[in-house]
Amino acid sequence: MILYPAEYNRKKDSLLASVGTAGGGSRRLRILPLSFRDFPETAERTRLALNRAKKQPGNPLSRRLKQLLIRGQYNWSRRWFTAHPDDVALCWNGLTGSRMAFMQGAADAGAARLYMELSPLPGRITLDPKGLNAESGLPRDPILYRNWARGRTDLSNWRRLGAGLTARPARRSDVGQAQATLPDEPFLFVPLQVPGDSQITLFADWVGDLPGFLAALARNAHLLPPGWHFRVKEHPSAKTSLSRALSDAVTIAQGRIVIDNATDTFAQVAASRGVLTVNSSVGLQAFFFDKPVMATGRAFWALPGLVEPIQSETGLKLALPEVAGLSYDADLRDAFMTYLDRVYYPGAAEKDGVWAVDQAAAKAILGRARRKPA
Repeated sequence: MILYPAEYNRKKDSLLASVGTAGGGSRRLRILPLSFRDFPETAERTRLALNRAKKQPGNPLSRRLKQLLIRGQYNWSRRWFTAHPDDVALCWNGLTGSRMAFMQGAADAGAARLYMELSPLPGRITLDPKGLNAESGLPRDPILYRNWARGRTDLSNWRRLGAGLTARPARRSDVGQAQATLPDEPFLFVPLQVPGDSQITLFADWVGDLPGFLAALARNAHLLPPGWHFRVKEHPSAKTSLSRALSDAVTIAQGRIVIDNATDTFAQVAASRGVLTVNSSVGLQAFFFDKPVMATGRAFWALPGLVEPIQSETGLKLALPEVAGLSYDADLRDAFMTYLDRVYYPGAAEKDGVWAVDQAAAKAILGRARRKPA
């Protein structure tokens, strides 16, 4: 049986249920049960999950209450999966707070796990036994993708997925997806992310957060070649604006940072000379436009050859004067994207208002998750 915490979003919940169907049956947990009989690891697991919670408690009392909640959820999960070792823990995201405690409990009990999330590729879902994003199970060695692709044909077929790329609808009146004529001067497109998203809170690396990222760009914008600028757009789903950090960055950069919240995201990618991001999915999606990419944060696709990883401010200082010559390995991109297309991301589709995951692909991934190490 597959156990998963309920999601109060119709699309997410139906996708979770669909994986449960592929696994032969599931139990939807409307509320995660609690147990207060601790394990030796309970305190440390609770601390980690609490520190990763998206909404951090605002005072000592609320922190203590949330700590008790996460502690009870971890204990229950571990106790359940210890008693039911063939059950599988499935979770949407599962990298923070209560969901992390649920997945940690399953892991410490030796149970199989599946982490689930929307994919950056259209019509696909992430379903990974190890984690998501920078903590996913995807290999980090480019040679492995080259070896996998050797002898395979049609390594450009992944490009068909690009036909389904559309920019996210804006949730704010000051961020749009309009068509517009973009300037002829060269620029790096800088797509910002949702400030509280786990991609930023967990994997932003040396820039720390989005204001830190913008400050680093502003300090070093003068190193861009003459006539170049950073063209920055806020995330269309961000509920709060980064207006103050953006205003400060524009002032410091003295004309080398331009804010364009109005123009369609992928129109800006197409018109750019490259993309610079912390670890936005737009960095991966820029592959469809044959654009070089620089990434300052941790991401499963931030591999040398696919993109240019920028691992420190010194690295940024060295890279910016040379952006006119920024490039990438096209053969490696073909191998990597073909692997994502054919192996890693299962298909997902909607019919009559219900979303479902490709059952054969889900069963294959579930089989790998259940396979115990030798």
